[in-house]
Amino acid sequence: MTESVHKILEHGELDDGRVTTVTVGHHTLAVTHHEGRYGCLDNHCPHQGGPLGEGSIEGGKLRCPWHGYDYDPTTGQPPPPFDDAPACYPVEVREDGVYVTLPDEPVRTRTVSDAMVETMMAWGVDTVFGIVGHSNLGFGDAMREAQARGDLSFFGVRHEGAAAFAASGYAKLTGRLAACFGIAGPGSTNLLTGLYDAKVDRAPVLALSGQVPSGTIGRGAFQDLDLEAAFSDVARTSHTVLPGSDHTELMNLACKTALVESDVTHLVFPDEVQIQPSDAPASGPDGRVAPRTSPAPAESLDEAVGLLSAAQRPLIIVGAGARRDMDAIIALAERIGAPVATTFKGKGQISDAHPLGCGVLGRSGTPIASWFMNESDLIVAFGASFANHTGISPYKPIIQIDRDPMALGRFHPVAVGVLGDVGVVAREIDDALPANMPAADRREEVAERWAIWRSEKDARVADDRGKGIGSAAIFRELSEAVDQDAILAVDVGNNTYSFGRYFEVERQQVLMSGYLGSIGFSFPAAMGAWAARTGRQVVSVSGDGGFGQYAMELTTAVKYGMNITHVLVNNGELGKISKEQRSADLDVWQTSLHNPNFADFANNCGARGWSVDDLSELSGALKAALVHDGPTLVDISSDAALV
Repeated sequence: MTESVHKILEHGELDDGRVTTVTVGHHTLAVTHHEGRYGCLDNHCPHQGGPLGEGSIEGGKLRCPWHGYDYDPTTGQPPPPFDDAPACYPVEVREDGVYVTLPDEPVRTRTVSDAMVETMMAWGVDTVFGIVGHSNLGFGDAMREAQARGDLSFFGVRHEGAAAFAASGYAKLTGRLAACFGIAGPGSTNLLTGLYDAKVDRAPVLALSGQVPSGTIGRGAFQDLDLEAAFSDVARTSHTVLPGSDHTELMNLACKTALVESDVTHLVFPDEVQIQPSDAPASGPDGRVAPRTSPAPAESLDEAVGLLSAAQRPLIIVGAGARRDMDAIIALAERIGAPVATTFKGKGQISDAHPLGCGVLGRSGTPIASWFMNESDLIVAFGASFANHTGISPYKPIIQIDRDPMALGRFHPVAVGVLGDVGVVAREIDDALPANMPAADRREEVAERWAIWRSEKDARVADDRGKGIGSAAIFRELSEAVDQDAILAVDVGNNTYSFGRYFEVERQQVLMSGYLGSIGFSFPAAMGAWAARTGRQVVSVSGDGGFGQYAMELTTAVKYGMNITHVLVNNGELGKISKEQRSADLDVWQTSLHNPNFADFANNCGARGWSVDDLSELSGALKAALVHDGPTLVDISSDAALV
């Protein structure tokens, strides 16, 4: 074994009778100064690893701070009859300081964690959000190695909940698998809300949990929780990687399941397993997956074509399940001149500038979309869930197309349920329709309804009660300021309903906590969107209640130079809850918020902040924030009543 000499102290740096901790490379040392002599011991107490460098010298002995075991401070020897001594290294006092001779560090051994990280990267995982801690250090070190090679990006967050939301936002945006990472116990349970968001919105996310050592699982050790049980509902699969597990195959299973099922999967890594040597080869999706696009059954396709061929005022409704198939659906709409409405989760899938686009249908929607639903004689729904917030009329004849058999007729019977890939089915319907259709081209009617709604929006922009800026004005300015292909992550609350109603999309992509409806989603999701490195502008929108839940993640954005603009619709309360209390004939109670000056908060975090109290200031503040290179926040004083 080769050795090297390292300087560890300057003269006079450590007083006599004291001990300190010194790190040299990967060696952590307890360095003592006692009766004029220096000692250098391995920092780990042989009993349970207590940090000897944090101990004290009492009665001529170095005492472990954890258990009170005593050692000679210069030789490391315990008093008789004990013989378990920490390693002791030769010390030399030279003219310029104190030196120690240490064995050179061995070449790093490939571990179980390395093999599993390589496997998840083979499945396309290139981004992980989380917090490194005492029970996931081995897996964390494998990710550090991958990041050093340029193969992986790891973003350390302030709260694991933000990590899961960021992974969900990344997956919703890209359709690719993202991962989140936590320690045993609370670090992993903090992931659950964001993972539920991914699960119910069908976003593929891999959750990675550290765990207490295998020998202490189930015995009530510190942070010992049954993580498989805790994740049993949210995760499609949850497995613990035991010492004898086929660990790369467990990672293959987790990644494949998450991607194929568009769901959450979970792996648990006991502490000691993470650093076990491994020569298992990494593998990936080759030979494990196949294309899943599927045509419609002939009988249901014929029924759908028959209904659509006879309709005079059909309406197409698209949900998030059609996000990646819009070209075929828009081509069908243009062929028959049918207006296209979206669910709230589908906002942005067709431009509001398209001659057939009529905005969002439902509680967060436009009167344009609701008009065409009421006036329709047939609804053709692609990838929509029929959630109650969308409000699709069940008494209308409906053709429903979805790749999920359980989605067809989930809440009530439909006239025709078509099982298949929505893009494939849209093209099949288009090809099968007759040349002459009875349906009138409704582009002029769409334009008329937009003119009526825009006139109403202009009137609302002018509303001013002297209590802040109204939502119609806020989202008109935002519509004009952001890039046409920006990514917008929106939160939950009145701000979100107003966004759905007033913001006019061009080619922007909208991310939201759709079915879970979790407040606090937007800023972490924007972090996930930025981490996808699309080169597009990233904007987050929330109320003050939502931003307050993960406000400290602004420091994460600063740390990594995330170019995110956060638009804060600040009314000083949980405005949606106040509205619901009034609607239920109840007193407004416990919805007021005590906020800091959020612009000053942003500046204190190292970001840039603007406060806007008057509509005349809003356009300039938004433009300045959007062109700034780095995280920004625009705090807008808003009127809770003007939504």
